[in-house]
Amino acid sequence: MVADGLYKVREGIYQVRGTDLANLTLIRSDHGWIAYDVLLTKEAAKISLEFAMKNMPEGGDLPVVAMIYSHSHVDHFGGSRGVQELYPNVKVYGSNNITKEIVDENVLAGNAMSRRVAYQYGATLGINSHGIVDAALGKGLSKGEITYVKPDYTLNSKGKWEALTIDGLDMIFMDASGTEATSEMTTYIPSMKALWTAELTYQGMHNIYTLRGAKVRDAQKWSKDINAMIDAFGGEVETLFSAHTAPIWGNGEINDFLRLQRDNYGLIHNQTLRLANQGVTIQDIGDAIQDTIPKAIRKSWHTNGYHGSYSHNAKAVYNMYLGYFDMNPANLNPLPTHPEAAKFVEYMGGADAVVKRAKSDYSQGEYRFVATALNKVVMAQPGNDQARQLLADTYEQLGYQSETAGWRNIYLTGAQELRIGIQPGAPKTASADVISEMDMPTLFDFLAVKIDSIKAAKQGKVTLNVVTPDDNRILYVEMSNGNLNNIEVTKVKQADATLTINKSDVTRILMGQTKLKTLLADGTAKLSGDKTTIDKISSSLVEFKTDFEIVPLKPEQAKN
Repeated sequence: MVADGLYKVREGIYQVRGTDLANLTLIRSDHGWIAYDVLLTKEAAKISLEFAMKNMPEGGDLPVVAMIYSHSHVDHFGGSRGVQELYPNVKVYGSNNITKEIVDENVLAGNAMSRRVAYQYGATLGINSHGIVDAALGKGLSKGEITYVKPDYTLNSKGKWEALTIDGLDMIFMDASGTEATSEMTTYIPSMKALWTAELTYQGMHNIYTLRGAKVRDAQKWSKDINAMIDAFGGEVETLFSAHTAPIWGNGEINDFLRLQRDNYGLIHNQTLRLANQGVTIQDIGDAIQDTIPKAIRKSWHTNGYHGSYSHNAKAVYNMYLGYFDMNPANLNPLPTHPEAAKFVEYMGGADAVVKRAKSDYSQGEYRFVATALNKVVMAQPGNDQARQLLADTYEQLGYQSETAGWRNIYLTGAQELRIGIQPGAPKTASADVISEMDMPTLFDFLAVKIDSIKAAKQGKVTLNVVTPDDNRILYVEMSNGNLNNIEVTKVKQADATLTINKSDVTRILMGQTKLKTLLADGTAKLSGDKTTIDKISSSLVEFKTDFEIVPLKPEQAKN
């Protein structure tokens, strides 16, 4: 349990904990403070900073002179404009290639990820014994505006290690990209003998695969980068602090902690592949790996599965190396979920027979299989309220038994939606600031994801030059065979039409602040050639809904 408050890590290092998922860390420098990882929302960052400065034992009247993003996850940079509004002259530092990785993670699959985030973090659940009690990394997500101030300087662009002095404070940065995040770095402060581990360590087991959805993380590299920190700083470090949960003090305690964290991720990687090489499948490996955990790791509180779990982490490693298919021919081309469910129910003697047996198994605590069986019934017959309510009861029992916070929240959110339907959920991760950082090729990559291929194919071949004077780029766009392609070129090519528009105005269109027709009408943008070209592309686009079905909706809800 973490109470909201300002905590002293050591002389010169303080953390605000409990106001958001991450910690806001403040490190004393020559002329003020360096803010490390600035929370999820602008509002949370401002409130936390104001609170910290008001209660700081010394230096509360000094400015924040720099803010540093340790990695590319939204709960570590989303509050950046809150810091900038309080301290307009703040300098911004980020991990290697951070802007590209933020865009890649939060835009192309951002709509699906936002929907799934609401499940993983229990965004629609009450905060009580029957709802969300924790988010493992912190108490939960703050609410407000997600922002992003682009770094003035990115670290580790030229190698694994980089030493940099920020406002008189010497710091050593280690590139850890490809571990917990695709862009990430840790920091050592020699004068304080303090090691910032970013999110490579926390007081629990992390996710090799995050249930909200993201690229699978490299457990082997994760383990090796922790080992690199031990090798580089283990001999002298006296304070370890990180983006989540509490610090650790004392050289011996820190080394023991780092070794257990290192060995846990290494073990998940190596034992998963040992089992896979012995024929264990992806469906079975989550249970099989439980028997491979040594007592030294199992008995340690900080290697337990509060955020990640051995089960879904092992499946992630398997998937990274071998993919989702287990080579059993029955699993190669199964029916889609709804028709498969209907056939299962038919084979099992009808819905009434399944529900009757499920009630008996439910009373015996066979919740995992009851969930599987009743899910088939509700998929096949969404209006079967008896099955729906029993499935919701089952999910609740699975949730209450879960040590992993994400599992609990997912089960309980599923139960909630079975009973009362979809509720307003988590904020979109693709904020205005993130969208503004999309370059034109990435923007058209995003539009390509929104193309309805059947509609697009009916338009035939459509070509368009897009000239953006404010960033001096030319894009050649071709929609053909139901797919939207783009490539950056050095000069305008022969095409159906040429659109000249500033990149900044494209961002405004995407944010709903203006329309292309308005910009064309007032001359801000210009279109030459076939005037129907834009309509042919735009009429092939779909709008993503943020409330798509995860558990089966009731028939009356599905119609809306």
